[in-house]
Order: sequence, then C-alpha cells, then structure tokens
Amino acid sequence: MPVSETSLNTLRKILAFSAVVEVGTGLVLMIDPAIVVTLLLGTEVSGAGTLLARCFGIALLALGLACWPSRQRAESGSPAFRAMLIYNVLIALYLAHLGTVGHLGGLLLRPGVALHAVVALLLVWMRREARRTKATNT
Repeated sequence: MPVSETSLNTLRKILAFSAVVEVGTGLVLMIDPAIVVTLLLGTEVSGAGTLLARCFGIALLALGLACWPSRQRAESGSPAFRAMLIYNVLIALYLAHLGTVGHLGGLLLRPGVALHAVVALLLVWMRREARRTKATNT
C-alpha cells in the first residue's frame, strides 16, 4: 500500500530543504571555501585544504541535486532518501566530534550540528511513519 499523500508531501519538503542547504553550501565551497571553513570551523584554510574543500563542495552540490525531491525520490526507501539520511547522520556526528574532541568551532558549527541532527531525526521519523502506515494498511 502506498504512503499517504500527506506523508509524501512532508517528506518532499524535508528533502527539498536539505537539498537546498547542500546545494547552497556546495556552491559557496566551490566559489570561496575560506568563508565556509572560517564560519564552520573557526580556522583558516589554504593549499590542499582549499582544493579538498572545493571537492567537498562539488560532492555536496551533486548530493543536493541527486536528492532533489520528486515523487520517486521522496519515498522513504528510495536511494535519495537513504543518501540524505546517511549524510545528515554522519555529518552531524562528525561536526559534533570536531567541536568537542577537535576543539574547533566557528560561528556556524553548533547550528550546523543541530541542523543536520534535526534533518536526520525528521527523516528517521518519516521513515517510521511510512512503515507504520504501511503496516496499518496491510
């Protein structure tokens, strides 16, 4: 039985928000990595770090575009859904690690951790909701 239209619309909105954030971050990293690194980590970036930050920007741009919500991508078992969920869980954990163990921290580190953690939790919640709806309808 398909997921309810309301759940699908909510999931599309969550994916759209996350995709826009990642596309935007990716574009800024590609154009001027120093801005993102300074705001996120509170440190300078140069040399190979700048090159890697731009590579990360390209990857974020690709992730955001690949996960741009459509009816097929907004299913809770879709590859786009799984990719965005895994990314948000891992990046929230890694940024939290950098802030606590690595003692780094720019103006946007804690908000970045919170944002990715909330998106991950919303995606998990939507997945559970979809499974519960499916179980109820069968």
